[in-house]
Amino acid sequence: ILALGLLTSQYSLLGYDASAHMIEETKNADWSGPMGIISSVALSTTFGWIFLVALTSIVTDIPYLLSPDNDAGGYAVAQALYAAFDRRYGSGVGGLVCVGVVAVGVFFAGAMCIASNSRMGYAFSRDRAMPLSRVWLRVSKNEVPLNVVWLSVVVAFVMALTSLGSQVAFQAMVSIATLGQYIAYALPIFFRVTTARRSFVPGPFHLGRYGVAVGWAAVLWVAFLTVLFSLPVAYPVAKDNFNYTPVAVGGVLLLSVGAWVVNARFWFQGPITNVDL
Repeated sequence: ILALGLLTSQYSLLGYDASAHMIEETKNADWSGPMGIISSVALSTTFGWIFLVALTSIVTDIPYLLSPDNDAGGYAVAQALYAAFDRRYGSGVGGLVCVGVVAVGVFFAGAMCIASNSRMGYAFSRDRAMPLSRVWLRVSKNEVPLNVVWLSVVVAFVMALTSLGSQVAFQAMVSIATLGQYIAYALPIFFRVTTARRSFVPGPFHLGRYGVAVGWAAVLWVAFLTVLFSLPVAYPVAKDNFNYTPVAVGGVLLLSVGAWVVNARFWFQGPITNVDL
């Protein structure tokens, strides 16, 4: 239970790579970028811990919270917040306000995802690493890659629609996306502490002699999370509650490595330089 409970916090400790996406547009990027990432981790950890402690303290009668006959129609978080304020103040309005705050946070998280996906899609297209790269590479007169922005919006909208038909499918996609991000974070760290251990040139912000130890701790932590995210979410395991995360993530990794071995390694030369150094 403790191990699976860790996943609750890991869902929220994401998105700090937005600092990396915006780093080229900041002053003193080699220093302000890492500081932005560290600040976002610290803020997410602090406020996320406060929120999770408050939320878990009011989750008492789980069968009732999940019952479709309650006031929230089976939405456990909304019902827990509503019931907590109703017991304390005689009105559930405060719970509705809290749900509204969560909804606003989710909206901004979605906007952040679309922005990050658009920037990555444009970068991959610029390096000719995406299918139909010429389409997604086009920019408007305001130098905005509108095509890839709308691609991100449509994909996000279609993925969200699955929640209307199957919560299992939607939760599986959330787990897949979360695990995929953690793996993406861990791979550069893994190569930094292995193949590039001697050739890596640190910038002005680095951990010194502790860097390798911290790097290995991060890699092992992500490996541990990978196992947790791949465990069944309910027993007995059936097609309606099967965790498809390891299948999907493994499939993406297999296709990516296969595409590299068969095709991409013969023509992909890395990021294309568009400025004179």
